[in-house]
Amino acid sequence: MMDQSINGQQENHPELSTYDNTPLPRIILEQEQTNLTYEHLAKRPSTIAETGLSAQLLTELLIKHIHVMHVATIRELSDALALSGGIIQILVDLAKEAALIENRQSSANGQMRYALSHIGVNEAEKALKTSGYSSVAPVPLTQYVDIVLKQTSRNTQITKQRMEARFSELMFSEALISAIGPALNSNKPILIYGMPGVGKSYLCRNLNLLFSDDVLIPSAIEISGSIIQVYDPQIHIISTKEDETPADTLISLDQGHDPRWRLCQRPLIVTGGELTEDMLEVNYDSTSRTYKAPIQLKANNGILLLDDLGRQKMSPLALFNRWIIPLEERRDFLFLPNGVHFEIPFELILLFSTNLNPAELVDEAFLRRLGYKIEFQPLEVDNYKKLWFRVCEDFNLTCSDETFNYLLKTYHSRTNKPFLPCYPRDLLSIISDQVKFNELQNQVENNLIDIAWKHYFVSPS
Repeated sequence: MMDQSINGQQENHPELSTYDNTPLPRIILEQEQTNLTYEHLAKRPSTIAETGLSAQLLTELLIKHIHVMHVATIRELSDALALSGGIIQILVDLAKEAALIENRQSSANGQMRYALSHIGVNEAEKALKTSGYSSVAPVPLTQYVDIVLKQTSRNTQITKQRMEARFSELMFSEALISAIGPALNSNKPILIYGMPGVGKSYLCRNLNLLFSDDVLIPSAIEISGSIIQVYDPQIHIISTKEDETPADTLISLDQGHDPRWRLCQRPLIVTGGELTEDMLEVNYDSTSRTYKAPIQLKANNGILLLDDLGRQKMSPLALFNRWIIPLEERRDFLFLPNGVHFEIPFELILLFSTNLNPAELVDEAFLRRLGYKIEFQPLEVDNYKKLWFRVCEDFNLTCSDETFNYLLKTYHSRTNKPFLPCYPRDLLSIISDQVKFNELQNQVENNLIDIAWKHYFVSPS
């Protein structure tokens, strides 16, 4: 019944492209630097047409929410769908005309409340069987593509000065910074390799320091009537700017960006040995009856680090074969289980990290596609010393130069252990444990270094 009643009153909205229809425009790689504010990037819609969605899809979402709430006001539905009260009122009127909802007694503050009719309950249950998505209204694919391209991190030029300023506390050598910086400007994937403990993952996890801006992440995107969840609270970190937004601005049409988008820090996704081919495609959760975005879609406008390359269940060759086109054309092709194909931007910094010899992972042709291969080396002794004393401060420990030299001569020199950046924190953590347990002064002594070295390396030498 709902299909017959609502379809006749749908707002016009552009058809989304698939392989079977007109393809989306090719992603333009040379995007012009934009100074648009978030409000201009994602303007708050004031009509159904401006949402880019059909009245039928929005009405289905509306009755799903009422089905869960049992009784709801315009304000509650506005918050639930992240749409203005004016749009919600139009949807409520359409649903009432279709006999899907009915009025209930007003709340204590005078707001009208709405509940599903018997017909509405049946239609809501039918809609939930088709799609279990019942959250914020999605954004159309075309708008998602446009905003992702405008938010590309490639609008930020990485300079030596910027690298040194952002990484001054990270103790990386000038040679390494000079190698990583140009690689980030190249827009090509980067392979970093070296022995365990040299700081490969640590650097990658801190690359977001280079980008001080926030980006808009949609709660979900709509593709030919299907909805894919994108925002993931386990991955996307809400910006402090959004946290500080007064609640009353959420219902204003002239303040802030479209609330269907979340203002977040640039994404940083790290995946290692758990990576599977399924994680690179749209997945359907049969339990919740919802579509889940692949990791590269969630990482758009941010950084995707594939750690421990060569340890995944899928081979490096299979991984690179999957991403040949995205790496070269900055766009990815995905499909829904129902057969709909679509195209998304591949606007992210892609890094691979491995402890293995790159030549043993893939052939030379694939190594060429990676662009930059950067080897990480142990620290020089001066940086190792700086790091040691900085970590001492973190643990509220003091250490003399004589004690530090004891560490170098007695252990590093005699055992030929390299100056790995992981050692100071690991050794000093053991020393801190000893200090607390034995109620000692917060002072690093030679005997404590002996104990820490023995426990850490399972040998006194």
